[in-house]
Amino acid sequence: MNASKKIIQELQAVASQEKARVLQGFFKCGKGKYGEGDFFLGVAVPVVREIVGKYSAIDFLEVQKLLANKFHEVRQAGLFVLVKKFAIGDEKEKQKVYQFYLRNLQYVNNWDLVDLTAPKILGAYLLDKKVERKILYKLAHSKNLWEKRIAIISTLAFIRKNDFLDTLAIAEMFLNEEHDLMHKAVGWMLREVGKRDLAIEEEFLQKYYQKIPRTMLRYAIEKFEEKKRKKYLQNQI
Repeated sequence: MNASKKIIQELQAVASQEKARVLQGFFKCGKGKYGEGDFFLGVAVPVVREIVGKYSAIDFLEVQKLLANKFHEVRQAGLFVLVKKFAIGDEKEKQKVYQFYLRNLQYVNNWDLVDLTAPKILGAYLLDKKVERKILYKLAHSKNLWEKRIAIISTLAFIRKNDFLDTLAIAEMFLNEEHDLMHKAVGWMLREVGKRDLAIEEEFLQKYYQKIPRTMLRYAIEKFEEKKRKKYLQNQI
């Protein structure tokens, strides 16, 4: 039996209908919501990781089968395989994973799938390839919610190396973004910048705080001391 079938069988063996119902609600899978059309088996993330960890050598064809599966946790398993391949691979293998990931973005189709993989694949690959970072700006201009989220969340890898330029540039692009999930993502990345250089985050906020969506601002200033946080919220900076 091939690896993808084994992984699917193991996930099905620990599935929980009750947990699946909870997850379907949490990830907004109802009609007209951002996760519409997604299906869950009801398996926790640590369990998915544990199952994937048993299979050390999975080729891209097998990963493709996992990504094309309708169940969220199966796609998640396939993405965890890619993260692992990237982490242990040489430069040639990392490039293959990066390119494969880009070709299969349609399967990275909920916020957790983005957040758990984009910084570890796209962001990590682009760390020392500033010219190639233009792909993030292309994704930022996409009409697809998940591609836009990938654009900003990938920059977490740069932030962790005290490289903030692309995060701030892409954040500026999203100041007029309407979706709440993007407000949260951008606010989170701005907060991460502030953890490393508060002056740079505040320079951005003081330039744009009057036009930053409320949720984005709340996420960005979450760690500020209370007095300063209230000033931002009351437009008294």
